[in-house]
Amino acid sequence: MARKVRIGLIGCGGIMNSHVNALKGVRQAEIAALADTSSASLKRTVERHPHLADLPRFRSYEKMLAEVEPDGVIIATPHTLHFEQIMTCLDHGVHVLTEKPMVCSVAHAKAVIRKARQKKRVLMIAYQRHFSPAFRAARKLIADGKIGKVTYVAALQGQEWLRGTRGTWRQNPKLSGGGQLNDSASHLLDIILWVSNLTPKTVYARIDKRGSKVDINSSITATFKEGALGSIAVIGDAPQWWEEVTYYGDKGAIYIRNDRVLLQTPNPKGWGATTKDVTDRFKYRGSPSKNFVDSILGKDEPQTPPIWGLRVIQLTEAAWESAASGRPEKVKLG
Repeated sequence: MARKVRIGLIGCGGIMNSHVNALKGVRQAEIAALADTSSASLKRTVERHPHLADLPRFRSYEKMLAEVEPDGVIIATPHTLHFEQIMTCLDHGVHVLTEKPMVCSVAHAKAVIRKARQKKRVLMIAYQRHFSPAFRAARKLIADGKIGKVTYVAALQGQEWLRGTRGTWRQNPKLSGGGQLNDSASHLLDIILWVSNLTPKTVYARIDKRGSKVDINSSITATFKEGALGSIAVIGDAPQWWEEVTYYGDKGAIYIRNDRVLLQTPNPKGWGATTKDVTDRFKYRGSPSKNFVDSILGKDEPQTPPIWGLRVIQLTEAAWESAASGRPEKVKLG
């Protein structure tokens, strides 16, 4: 019988439920222990998932690492805690799948990547969009040159984030590390970069905190090493969720509208274009949790490697710095 990968859960809030559900369908994985500083969160998790009732529960993830010795962990804690938890787990020789953002500074991103390489352990981010047919279709189309060289990226994310997260740790900068730009918009920035394979170069940003202690509305103008331009709008006090990303190339365009993908190619003889819905063209069955287990076992490669966590925080940190300085800032690539 093939060995099972023993997974420890660190942070048993709401988002961890999706990982627990995903792992139910992974035969070569088993959840070995739960860790959370809140006994109430541990209790709620067991109530939602009775099959976890007999597992050991810890208020300290360090104690869990020492006593249970899991093969891997899934981290779903407030953002500013990720760096220390990732480093500690890697030091214990444990593979890591962390919720977004990977970490909250470029320096920390580079440090965890170095540590993972030194320890020869898998380090991944739970960017579930890398497993979405829509975004995989868009990435493949660009890689195959269907729209030619990408010249411009335009993206918008609207969400009732200010209202929905009021009174929670997400608006406490000591725990969140930032506002919507470091939270929901982390997925947007990731998909801009991952789908296009563009590398951010400079950023000019304006931020409105809308009475909060963290960024709520952000307007970002970006340039990329490959020559493309970009504009990114993140609106945290919108009525409800809406998202759109457009990639313009010198031979066409790709429009992503709330998980639908349209490929548009111009009429070679003049005005007009042909538009096709290609959302379901490139299906991929999986999830960050399953891919994490398969990567530990050597059955697959990480679909969400840490380079994308680095790229996202490079863009994010430059936006924060630009908003503070009032001038364009170079992205810390290095």
